[in-house]
Amino acid sequence: MLALVQDYSIGDVARILKVSPRRLRYWQKTQLVESAAPGELHDGYAFRDLVCLRTVVSLLEKGVPLQRIRRSLEMLRDRELDLEDPVAALRLLDDASDRLVVRWDGRLEETGGQLLLEFASSDGDHEEGRASEVTSLAEATRSDATARSSPADDALEWFERGCDLDTEPASWDQAIEAYERAIELAPEYADAYCNLGAVRYNMGQRDEARRVFTTCLAYEADHIEANFNLANVLEEQGEDELALAHYRRALTADPLYPDLHINLALLYEKLRRERHASEHWRRYLQLDPHGSWSDVARLRLERKGLDRQTLERKADGSGSTGSGGSGGSGSERSDA
Repeated sequence: MLALVQDYSIGDVARILKVSPRRLRYWQKTQLVESAAPGELHDGYAFRDLVCLRTVVSLLEKGVPLQRIRRSLEMLRDRELDLEDPVAALRLLDDASDRLVVRWDGRLEETGGQLLLEFASSDGDHEEGRASEVTSLAEATRSDATARSSPADDALEWFERGCDLDTEPASWDQAIEAYERAIELAPEYADAYCNLGAVRYNMGQRDEARRVFTTCLAYEADHIEANFNLANVLEEQGEDELALAHYRRALTADPLYPDLHINLALLYEKLRRERHASEHWRRYLQLDPHGSWSDVARLRLERKGLDRQTLERKADGSGSTGSGGSGGSGSERSDA
C-alpha cells in the first residue's frame, strides 16, 4: 500500500489559509482534524487535510464558534456515519443561518441527526435553506444537553476568542482579557497561559511574560511553545544557559520544529559551540530547505567549512601530523 504524500508543511498551510502556525499547532494538538498524513501530527498535511481545514476556517469566518464546530464533529463521529470526512461535509444551512448541517445518504440533517425536509422554491430550484424540521423527543433532549456547556467548554470558547483577538495590536488588551477569563474557568489551562504570555511579550512586558510562561510549564512541563517562548525571554535577559535548557526541552518534545533549530544554532554560535551550531543549521535545512532562514543557514555552514579548512592548512604548515590536524576540529568543541 502506497503512503500518502505529505504535500504541505505547517508553514504552507498557514500561508494558504491565512491562519497562524500557532493556531494550526493547537488544532493539531486537540485533533480538530484527523490528519490523513502519515506519521506524527507535525510531520505534514495531505491535500485532504487542507480541504478540511479550509472548511473550518470558512465556518469561523462566517461566525460559527469553534466550540460548536467541535461539538458537531463529535456528534457526527459518535454516530459513525459512512462519511469520507465529517469535517469537509459540514456546512451552514443557508447564508442567513448559523445552523450546521450535513448531507448524508441523500438526506439533509443537522449534525445530531435531526432530519430536515427540503422544499423547492417557486422557480423550481431546490434551496437547502428552506427546510422544515422533523424532530423526535430524543433529538430534542440531545440538543438541550448539548446546549448546556461546562466550565471547560466555556474556557475553550474564551481561549478561541483570544486567538481571534491576539493577531492585531489594537485588540491585544481584549485578547488578554479573554485568556485571563479562560484561565479563571480552567486554572490549569496551559495553552491559555502560553498565549497570554505571548501577548504580554509582544506588548513589551518581558517580566510578566516570563512569569506566565513559567506558570504554564508548572502545569505542562513539556509544553513546546511555552519552553520555546520562555527560552526567547531568558536569552534576551542574558540567561543563555537556562535558555538553552528550555530550547532543549522543547526539542525533546518536537524535534521537527524548524524555528527551534534556528534559535539553537544562533545560541550555540553565541556560546561558541560551533559544532553544535552547524548540526542545527543542517537539521533546519533538512526540515525547511526553502524557508526564510535557508540562505543564512547555507552561508553559515559554508563559512564554517572554510574556517575548518583554514585551520587544517595552518596545522599542516606548522608540521602537525594528520591526527594533529583534526585538532582544529576539536577546538570547536567548547561545550565540555
